[in-house]
Amino acid sequence: MLIRVGYEIAFTFPEPTSLILMLSLHPSMDAHVRSAEQLRVEPSVPISPYFDIYGNRCSRVHVQSGRSTFYNDAVVEDNGKPDELGWGAIQHKPQDLPNEVLLFLLASRYCEVDGELREIAWALFGKQPAGWALVQAICNFVNAHIRFDYMQARATRTALEAYKEKTGVCRDYMHLAITFCRCLNVPARYCTGYLGDIGVPLAPYPMDFSAWFEVYLGGRWYPVDARNNTPRIGRVLVARGRDAADVAITTTFGVSRLEKFHIRTDEVRA
Repeated sequence: MLIRVGYEIAFTFPEPTSLILMLSLHPSMDAHVRSAEQLRVEPSVPISPYFDIYGNRCSRVHVQSGRSTFYNDAVVEDNGKPDELGWGAIQHKPQDLPNEVLLFLLASRYCEVDGELREIAWALFGKQPAGWALVQAICNFVNAHIRFDYMQARATRTALEAYKEKTGVCRDYMHLAITFCRCLNVPARYCTGYLGDIGVPLAPYPMDFSAWFEVYLGGRWYPVDARNNTPRIGRVLVARGRDAADVAITTTFGVSRLEKFHIRTDEVRA
């Protein structure tokens, strides 16, 4: 299966401004790219690529005042299969985890592992079998607990606030599920990327970047989605981190106004 991904995102800047863009495909996708990315800015400015501490592909740009538009387009190959489920995957004890995985048991900006949610997590899930069954129980709860509502989106909402407010968007589902997993010693990391309506009914709202998360069980990472709570086809990864703060698609060092935000994720049919 071939999937075309891309975007057109425009901002207006009152003065020359520097930005960090996390709008390129993750390096793990390189082997699946069939038509290379075409990241560009209009008006044209130099683009300086680098990798962040999580291995995500980033770009630095400095734009002039006025309107700047960012474009990208690529075609990637997908196996066409739904997310793999890890029902037989074991949950590692913390002392047996690789050093590089331990970070994803700790608290982060939006995931308050060391606070009130720890007691809530153990009260809700402490008697669940360890491993995949525990992760699935967490996703079932979060999926039922939070009501999806774009009009209630808030960039500063934490996992605890999502738990109390019971509303949010995909990032809020993931932050709460990630926090519950970490509280129960399951390493979990946040992911952002493209997820089209492939194999499911078309969503009644504009395409956006999507969020999901990954858990470390049985010596590997598995993708999990507390919002959709069902295996999906065609995830195209852009970035991974501890939570949404690590994978912001744009970071602007100055004032800006979003003018256009169009995301494309389409299956390429013969």
